[in-house]
Amino acid sequence: MAMSKRSGGEKQEDIWIAHTELAVAPGHPFYKRLNELLEGAGFDEFVEGLCARFYHARLGRPSLMPGVYFRALLVGYFEGIDSERGIAWRLADSLALRRFLRIGLDEQTPDHSTISRTRRLIAIDTHREVFSWVLGLLAERGLLKGQRMGIDATTLEANAAMRSIVRRDTGETYDEFLRGLAKASGIETPTREELVRLDRKRKKRTSNKEWKSPADGDARIAKMKDGRTHLAYKAEHAVDMDTGAIVAVTLQAADQGDTTTLDETLCEAGEQVAEQIRREAESRPQDKPKVHLQGIEELVTDKGYHSSAVVQRMKSYKVRSYIPEKKPKGRRDWQSQRAEQQAVYENRRRVRGEYGKSLLRRRGELIERSFAHCYETGGMRRCHLRGRENILKRQLVHVGAFNLSLILRKLLGAGTPRELKNRAGQVFSRLLRSLSCWIAGGFFTRQPNRPTRLRMAPSFRCRTPRHRSRIFRSSATGC
Repeated sequence: MAMSKRSGGEKQEDIWIAHTELAVAPGHPFYKRLNELLEGAGFDEFVEGLCARFYHARLGRPSLMPGVYFRALLVGYFEGIDSERGIAWRLADSLALRRFLRIGLDEQTPDHSTISRTRRLIAIDTHREVFSWVLGLLAERGLLKGQRMGIDATTLEANAAMRSIVRRDTGETYDEFLRGLAKASGIETPTREELVRLDRKRKKRTSNKEWKSPADGDARIAKMKDGRTHLAYKAEHAVDMDTGAIVAVTLQAADQGDTTTLDETLCEAGEQVAEQIRREAESRPQDKPKVHLQGIEELVTDKGYHSSAVVQRMKSYKVRSYIPEKKPKGRRDWQSQRAEQQAVYENRRRVRGEYGKSLLRRRGELIERSFAHCYETGGMRRCHLRGRENILKRQLVHVGAFNLSLILRKLLGAGTPRELKNRAGQVFSRLLRSLSCWIAGGFFTRQPNRPTRLRMAPSFRCRTPRHRSRIFRSSATGC
């Protein structure tokens, strides 16, 4: 075979080329299986019927198809891409994703402005219906029970900087406000060091009642999980304690406490469970129900949600609460609060039982796993959108992709393309370890002039593999 050489100069491309001669990608096995799942359930027909009212019948330029738009947002979760610009770049770069979106090689992939325009066009209630449709797929496959619910919240970093905050009353920036304080204290031309020293003496320097962000008015000043103070949002998940599916997700202001936002998330989860019960009764009236007919009966949270009022409200909802208490500072006076006392003591007795302890352990496993998958490896810990409604639209589809990964994990053994690749690497590493153990067992070492027997190599001890291979592992959360 003769060696081909690259001649100098730039290669002259052909002006015309037949469509049949273009290179065709075989498609990623993960996305092929995901497309089969969506098309088998009639996803495109469903979203096109929902979004028909947002489009004109004849006028306007060709739009982005609703199925392509929602699939593009699903790619953001499965590829761990945080921004719409990154999603658009990834779609244009990958032939496998073109095949997933059904975009030909002679067609342009959607750019970030088209994705952003479509997101603003489609209402938030439509995104909620798409999220509910994905829950219906889980219910059909027995991955949604709806009896035991765990709720917890985490913070998301907003797309706004602390240095840009302004006063709510006067509109002054932070530096202008400090210079005004310095002049009031007798310093006409303060230096930067003097402003910092003056600011340190103040208490409650950044209160949400006094300051706001001009870029994102819905963001609130809050302390992040790593200790930084930043403009943020609060994402709250309601997770099925039997299957790990996210039943409801809400986006709250970051300065609201857990006891304030609990009721909204619980009501959202109850509505979703009731909707799945209704759909199951209409589509399969003769079959045994897979979703719990009595709805949510048990609630598990961490100690940040505990208060006597919350526990009493859960009892009035006929929901058994498993909420651990904070360490009390002293003995509490229960006079004229007999109903709250009874509810708190019943909750305490349930938490201290073996069943309650097992539920709390499972809560830490499932809810923290959903946070890790959606916001760490899923790429939404930092928001690149502004405004609560825009972020919630992206979040609903993002969490819906997490629920789809539960189905794919049941079908393929992996919930993301990255984990599917890691599974193949783990199989190869196990074969390699088995081969090394077989060689080290002495199958190729025999003593001369002696009966044939196996001899273990003196410097090698073969251990039974009890842990996963670290060579091919690239995801700490196993997503």
